[in-house]
Amino acid sequence: MTNPKSFRGLFVGLITLDLIYLADSTPKNNQKIVANDYTVAAGGPATNASVTFSHLRNQAQILGVVGSHPMTQLIRGDLNKYKVAIADLEPSTSLPPPVSSIIVTQTTGERAVISINAVKTQASSTSIPSDILQDVDIILIDGHQMMISCYLAQMAKAKNIPLVIDGGSWKPGFEQVLPFVDYAVCSANFYPPNCHTGEEVLAYLQTFKIPHIAITHGEKPITYVNDGKTGAVDVPIIQAIDTLGAGDVFHGAFCHYILQGNFIEALTQAADIAADSCQFFGTRRWLD
Repeated sequence: MTNPKSFRGLFVGLITLDLIYLADSTPKNNQKIVANDYTVAAGGPATNASVTFSHLRNQAQILGVVGSHPMTQLIRGDLNKYKVAIADLEPSTSLPPPVSSIIVTQTTGERAVISINAVKTQASSTSIPSDILQDVDIILIDGHQMMISCYLAQMAKAKNIPLVIDGGSWKPGFEQVLPFVDYAVCSANFYPPNCHTGEEVLAYLQTFKIPHIAITHGEKPITYVNDGKTGAVDVPIIQAIDTLGAGDVFHGAFCHYILQGNFIEALTQAADIAADSCQFFGTRRWLD
């Protein structure tokens, strides 16, 4: 994997500790099951995207809340291994980090997740380091630190830094970020207010004059609007082992490829990377 230029990316949002189990099925009420495998990693959409971006020979930094709780050493150790720098918005907080518990069904690769996300770890814009955008080539926002994201979106536009959103799901406040977005890359679960179909979502995003919009549909083709033109990009056909984090990997790879090529090429190449990651258990083993 060669990269003629190393880019610098800033990834803004959720930082969790993920406890990931591989099992024959999810448990029923009052049932205990034994996992076939397990792994522990830092998680969150922006976090996993930053790891992918770093893996593609770039410089990645994650901006979010980590803190000083003993459990955060697992997060720091994982991100250090994959050469992702951390800009901690609340370094003195002793609260435990958000923890996600995830069960991956072995036969299908489907996952079940429970997490509190960033609801208890929202930071203010006064916590942003003054030099955070120095030499940054691209910014990705996952919407989990919305106050921070609104501020940085405006700064990105003023500095002509490409801004990508990971629209995994709609989060209140996204409407304040969208006017500054260059690339809206959303999942089929992204439903803004009063939107009930993919067509309505595309129409809604276009009202913000976002030039490049894509919606992923799992193993189905990616639909897009590129400078007013609609189309679809096929994704590789694979036998999925684990779909956990595939969207995050897609976004991290997209941030890499969009800095080198056009929108359609970036979607296609990112889909290849994400499909490859689905053939391994957990969010890190595909990197090895």
